[in-house]
Amino acid sequence: MALLCLFSPKKVSRLETTRIYNGKTMPNYLEISSKKLHIIRTAIGLFTTYGFHTAGVDLIAKQCEVPKATLYNYFRSKEGLIEMCIAFQKSLLKEEVLAIIYSSHYRTPIDKLKEIVVLHVNSNSLYHLLLKAFFEIKVVYPQAYRMAVEYRKWLTREIFELIFSLEMSVLKPDADMVLNLIDGLMFEFLSTDSVENRNAAMDCFFKPICLK
Repeated sequence: MALLCLFSPKKVSRLETTRIYNGKTMPNYLEISSKKLHIIRTAIGLFTTYGFHTAGVDLIAKQCEVPKATLYNYFRSKEGLIEMCIAFQKSLLKEEVLAIIYSSHYRTPIDKLKEIVVLHVNSNSLYHLLLKAFFEIKVVYPQAYRMAVEYRKWLTREIFELIFSLEMSVLKPDADMVLNLIDGLMFEFLSTDSVENRNAAMDCFFKPICLK
């Protein structure tokens, strides 16, 4: 289950609540300790930088300055930690995507689609961890892999609904094409460490739509 996280500075019990965007109820919140949050964020950084296989429990414990036993107490296994990291990023991404979709700040659905691309393709992208998961953990950590894939399917549906809302006279892109654009731009950023071409690529991709 994807988790939208509301964190407290001390250990607390589970607290369930909801956030609603235009009738869509988001998943439950989970309050956890600041130490656990620190471990999750540190692990995300290490998995993103070194990969899921290279960043082991020893390295994570060292960087977090906690005993390995603490990690196993919180997450039971490295697999459990990876699943929590994927769930954490999924939840943050979903909240950001829905905030864009239901915002009145953007003039057209195309503007919202562009902002969703920008959200996923930037130097601090929350999507980086999930993109890495698609290629690294399918066999070894299948549950975490499925969680990452579930986000991609969810994002496809949200993009499709945005595209569907375009005027009938507009040349509409395919939702999978938008996802491919996101992936391609993210791979370009990872190889060049630059988003210099991102906006130009988006303008080129969406230009036929805007001209209609």
